[in-house]
Amino acid sequence: QVQLVESGGDLVQAGGSLSLSCAASGRTFSSYTMGWFRQAPGKEREFIARITWNYGVTDYADFVKGRFTISRDRAKNTVSLQMNSLKPDDTAVYYCAARLTGTTRYNYWGQGTQVTVSS
Repeated sequence: QVQLVESGGDLVQAGGSLSLSCAASGRTFSSYTMGWFRQAPGKEREFIARITWNYGVTDYADFVKGRFTISRDRAKNTVSLQMNSLKPDDTAVYYCAARLTGTTRYNYWGQGTQVTVSS
């Protein structure tokens, strides 16, 4: 059974940094793309970044380019999201997700971790 468990969410001041981690288990993820999403209160869930497990190819939403970095550690089966220059608008629940590379639907989701950025 696939499990994705996020950690690292916290309260941080604007301009600060935070690193989120997603521990993936339950299968081999070599054919998967891992993604980070977020959902703020009253808003739709939105895509942040993704990375292919095998080759580490990345893609980012425009609003995080230059501030957030996604990475994966294949030995530890983790996916990380380094977030710098945080803004109050970054306040949201952050989710890790997985999909088969080449498909569009994310089949597996974590439970989310809360990030709160104070002004």
